[in-house]
Amino acid sequence: MKNTVARFVGTVAFLGYSPVAPGTVGTLAAAAVYWFLVPARFWPATWWSLAIAVIVGAAGVWAGGICETLFGKKDPGKVCVDEFAAYFLAIAFLPKAPLYAVAAFFLFRLFDIVKPFPANRSQRLGGGWGIMADDYIAAVYTNLVLQGARAIALSLGWWPRLFV
Repeated sequence: MKNTVARFVGTVAFLGYSPVAPGTVGTLAAAAVYWFLVPARFWPATWWSLAIAVIVGAAGVWAGGICETLFGKKDPGKVCVDEFAAYFLAIAFLPKAPLYAVAAFFLFRLFDIVKPFPANRSQRLGGGWGIMADDYIAAVYTNLVLQGARAIALSLGWWPRLFV
């Protein structure tokens, strides 16, 4: 039973079994959950995003460690709970607007694939920690880029026309 639950959590309700880009599918699922289920239009959504990132992240550490054993490899591609959870960190502290949700999706996928320092080294951590850490680092990079873009847009007077 434990293995079945870990596989369900680790693959985000078996979305990780997608034959094409399971990490992208997991991120897309997170974006959909964020857009349709996280309440509020602006700042209160941050607390929901952070809560989801922490709770799903903790479940991901547990499930990821078990899934490594079940799938017989380090950071198996089918495990996409890391992308799912980290997307909520990538979008935290930003207004709930379509441009941010879409930009966070693409930037997060880019940083997750490229794995800039220290994300590339974080995978050395064992088990579920190694699976989750690089995605959380990619999410922080994503959030910082979007916060910077938002600050520039605000200073140029492009707010709210462009970002709502």
